[in-house]
Amino acid sequence: TRAMRPANEREISEDVLQAQEEWEAVEGVQSGLLYETKTGLLEDLAGHTPLISFNEALQYFQTSDLSECRRKIQPTVHRTGLSAIAHFLFGPPRLHRELEEERDLALAVAQCAFDNNQKVHMRVLQTIYKKLTGSTFDCPRYGAHWEQLGFQGLDPATDLRGTGFLGLMHTLYLVMNTQTLPLALDIFRLSQHQTQNFPFCVMSINITRIVIQALREECLSRECNRRQQVVAVLNEFYVATFLHLYHIWKMQNKTIADSGFTLKEVEAFAKKNPKQLLRSLEMYLVGHHSVATTVDNWSLHPSSSSVPCSPDFQSQKKELKFTGVCDLEVRMEGEARLV
Repeated sequence: TRAMRPANEREISEDVLQAQEEWEAVEGVQSGLLYETKTGLLEDLAGHTPLISFNEALQYFQTSDLSECRRKIQPTVHRTGLSAIAHFLFGPPRLHRELEEERDLALAVAQCAFDNNQKVHMRVLQTIYKKLTGSTFDCPRYGAHWEQLGFQGLDPATDLRGTGFLGLMHTLYLVMNTQTLPLALDIFRLSQHQTQNFPFCVMSINITRIVIQALREECLSRECNRRQQVVAVLNEFYVATFLHLYHIWKMQNKTIADSGFTLKEVEAFAKKNPKQLLRSLEMYLVGHHSVATTVDNWSLHPSSSSVPCSPDFQSQKKELKFTGVCDLEVRMEGEARLV
């Protein structure tokens, strides 16, 4: 027994040392020491990237060189023949010239790819993750945790085809606006439903596709002209369209098998009735404002474990294919191709 004692003591000492190192690591995370980068941005050594607001992200794009992206945009849908004549005579008004720069900025952002080297891009992604999950820590750039938010793979950037970074900007607006965050979480909870589940972020990106096409088809020009704004109208139209889809999905018991045709119906209605959609959103937000202001903080940030989800939900997601607005072969008469 005596001969064994030194070996045991060495093992205990090693265990204590390892435990002490782990505890110090935990303390380092909890302390959250900040340092200042060359740009003056405060960052957390322990992985607490600061949240970013929609306006801050927008300002980044306003001051960035987007010349390459601008060369790719098509501001309006090209029409010929009878379609062009009918649009000229009976279609919506043209966007005021003084608003064209703001419109082109939005379309340029829709041409921007995700860039791992751009700090703002990473902050937007981390902010979306944190607001939807309630996490206070950063998550890895790649991994299965993005599938839990409703991206189709380990890398969210691969789902931005057709919307570019505007797809993330709209989701950012939805989760960072105090009025629309409760709605975002309601939609997110429905997306985790046992039978009515759908990929939340991919659905959001498809709504952005609808917004881009509505802008290019000048469906939103009247509202933009009236308010002398473009980006704000696009944001609200995005939320209004998502709200419309949410109501249909929930009340009509839609499933992921219905995704393609449901999105086509929503797209057709949204383009034809933008004013009605925006009005419905306004009434919804007014009706839910008093509730939203009194909800406890924990309910605004549900943990992933609190989301109702069937045990085989992940396997269901692998088996069922989500169909977006760009994936359907059936095309509506006179419909222009999405960006």
